[in-house]
Amino acid sequence: MFKNKSSSITRILLVFMVFVFTGANKHPIYLSVTEIQYNVKDKTLEVSCKIFTGDLEAILKSKSKSKINLLQPTDKKLMESLVDQYIQQHLKIKVEGQIKQMEFLGYEQNEDAIQSYFEIGNVATMKKIEVQDDILYEYKSEQISIIHVVINGNRKSTKLVNPERNFSLNY
Repeated sequence: MFKNKSSSITRILLVFMVFVFTGANKHPIYLSVTEIQYNVKDKTLEVSCKIFTGDLEAILKSKSKSKINLLQPTDKKLMESLVDQYIQQHLKIKVEGQIKQMEFLGYEQNEDAIQSYFEIGNVATMKKIEVQDDILYEYKSEQISIIHVVINGNRKSTKLVNPERNFSLNY
């Protein structure tokens, strides 16, 4: 009885060790998550983008001559400007067929990611929204963008896999 139990435990440990030491437990994922929420009372769209810190720093380094450190910046305003510029270039939102300008509110660390915040004002109605998102597409060909849109408590989501960039919803 103990021999079979011991043999089973040995096999489990062997599989575990192969898994750990061969790197099979490492499964890199290249993902950004954008959430767009309509605030009916204020007639605004509240936009947040969550991007893994290392990936965002890598793409900003490739585009800037500055030293990039989003977590402990020596020049916070410069880092905010670079994050704002990058996301503004790679995330476009149209409401009722009109492209809307996002106002950058700031960013913060959220676990192992950077969460950046934007607002779009003067959004009287929300019947149709179109999103173009290619955040980090030039960084990794495996990049995935998850987009959540919440209007009047109704949440709709989609996944865009590079090179897919466009998503639209009618409410």
